[in-house]
Amino acid sequence: MELSVIKTEEEYENLLDWIDNQFDKKVDPNSTIGKKLEVALVLIKNYEDQFYPIPSPDPIEAIKLKMEELGLKNQDFVGKIGSKGYVSSILNKRKPLTLEMAKIFHKELKIPADILLS
Repeated sequence: MELSVIKTEEEYENLLDWIDNQFDKKVDPNSTIGKKLEVALVLIKNYEDQFYPIPSPDPIEAIKLKMEELGLKNQDFVGKIGSKGYVSSILNKRKPLTLEMAKIFHKELKIPADILLS
């Protein structure tokens, strides 16, 4: 397999098939083929980043998901963000998420700042 920058969907599909084959063979990562496989994975990632970008998650949806995972309720942010109604308005997208609120959610929920500020 000759490796080069992927320019077409066909090249992308062929390289995916080759990678799949190598994984099935359980190639040693330190072998010549293993090193080629590593380069192929980087080429695939670059192609996918360019042609199949993953959109950033909605900040409010990320907050609600993390709250659910941690078993938190709107009430848990009363006093930190504002009244129960205000917290509800934020989480229902009736009020905007401010920078100060984003900092609080980042600190409390450990959500990456780039998600909260997107």
